[in-house]
Amino acid sequence: MTNERKPTLYPALEAYVEKLREKTRLIPEARKELLAELAKYIRQKQANNDPVSLNFICTHNSRRSHISQVWATAAAAYYGLEDINTYSGGTEATAFNPRAVAALERAGFQIENPGGSNPHYRVSFSPNRPALECFSKTYDDPFNPQKEFAAIMTCSEADENCPFIPGAEFRLPLTYDDPKEADDTPEETARYDERVRQIGREIFYAFSTINI
Repeated sequence: MTNERKPTLYPALEAYVEKLREKTRLIPEARKELLAELAKYIRQKQANNDPVSLNFICTHNSRRSHISQVWATAAAAYYGLEDINTYSGGTEATAFNPRAVAALERAGFQIENPGGSNPHYRVSFSPNRPALECFSKTYDDPFNPQKEFAAIMTCSEADENCPFIPGAEFRLPLTYDDPKEADDTPEETARYDERVRQIGREIFYAFSTINI
């Protein structure tokens, strides 16, 4: 039986999540096998009463890794999963791309932008939970865990260029197409929205299976 404890999400986000949960049939079986590995890792850590640290990694830590981190935090809270800490990083630091930020806002997240060349955005999914501090950084930045964490590779370039992630005890190539390909085209908004939906759908599916 799935653990259904959840905080009060912002209304728009809760409606969005319910739609995601109704569309798990859209996830290919090969992807479900990868997501099952993620769920298994979390389940084993929790069985040993160990905290779970998930570091989502892509090249520039600007789009897919941030989107994945944000969804993982919301999903852990939604399913009442304790001691799951989420992070993101890249092989280089740039900035959390405003197109990705806008797509998350359209999904129902509330995001504050303090400004600057690499803003430390505050991303919130619930009035009852603290906001995430999201900014671009390398995967080994002091802000991130240095050992006993899972390295979730969200882009194929980072996965190929970083065959070894120091300190990672588990590694999973959960890669996504880069919405950046549609930047400054008529497809830009649709492509970012599609990627936010896909990542959210898959993360929520994986987390829904942890306490079954």
